[in-house]
Amino acid sequence: MRGLVIKTTGKEFLVAAQNGDVVSCSIKGNFRIKGIKSTNPVAVGDWVLVDDNRFIYQIEERKNYVVRKPSNLSKQLHIIAANIDQALLVVTVKNPETSTVFIDRFLASAEAYSIPVIIVFNKMDLLTAEDLKYVEALSFLYENIGYRCIRISSIANCDALRPFLQGKLSLLTGNSGVGKSTIVNTLCSKEVARTAEISAYHHAGMHTTTFSEIHRTGDISIIDTPGIKGFGTVDLSKETGHYFREIFRYSEQCRFNNCTHTHEPGCAVIEAVENRLIAASRYQSYLSIMGDENAEKYRK
Repeated sequence: MRGLVIKTTGKEFLVAAQNGDVVSCSIKGNFRIKGIKSTNPVAVGDWVLVDDNRFIYQIEERKNYVVRKPSNLSKQLHIIAANIDQALLVVTVKNPETSTVFIDRFLASAEAYSIPVIIVFNKMDLLTAEDLKYVEALSFLYENIGYRCIRISSIANCDALRPFLQGKLSLLTGNSGVGKSTIVNTLCSKEVARTAEISAYHHAGMHTTTFSEIHRTGDISIIDTPGIKGFGTVDLSKETGHYFREIFRYSEQCRFNNCTHTHEPGCAVIEAVENRLIAASRYQSYLSIMGDENAEKYRK
């Protein structure tokens, strides 16, 4: 049987067959994907082949996938989802606040895997006049780089997302508490994902989605993912500048072909930062990735 993995729970995998049936499957203990050291060899979005005993015995080649470093900093990666058409990065400027470093790290990793990203500013109804100015500034920054930005309130105008989701498999991701599950529930017109209140003490989200899962409504397919508190980057290292669009553009004017844009004379990127042609926040995010310790151990 050939099918699509629509939910993973660690040891159990729900696979939707092409005839519409959904079956619970397992994998054998020695199952591994050649070339990828991951904590979860099978991910939501994978097309797989299943035998008569409901064991997954083959994964079809992926067109892309999104990964993050596990919290224990092991050598293995965690695959968030595979074969996605686009990612919706849900961010909030308060309760909780999404940092620009988090945004930039996700954008860089998505660029590395050729995944289009839409930035969704959520909880707009909760913002003060000062907060709204900050959203304006962030939208101006990222739209000028080339990323589409959409502003919503999870319930009030969530339908504004529908035109961008139709006919696509979309990954919905972001920090815990930014409203991903509420967005899924609103789009599906029923409670398919759990939600929870924001921690009043920490002003941070509490995990409600434990495992990645595909939710479908009409011709919209959304992968709801567990909230990510921190997003590590992988497979970037020396090519990090290639995945910051504006840094890559200016890098073509650098004096040295192997310029790291950190200290070299004649660096067009540093000059652009000094002249405010590249946002200081973006450059700091770039330096943050370049400074990741032992980055090589996260490569395939």
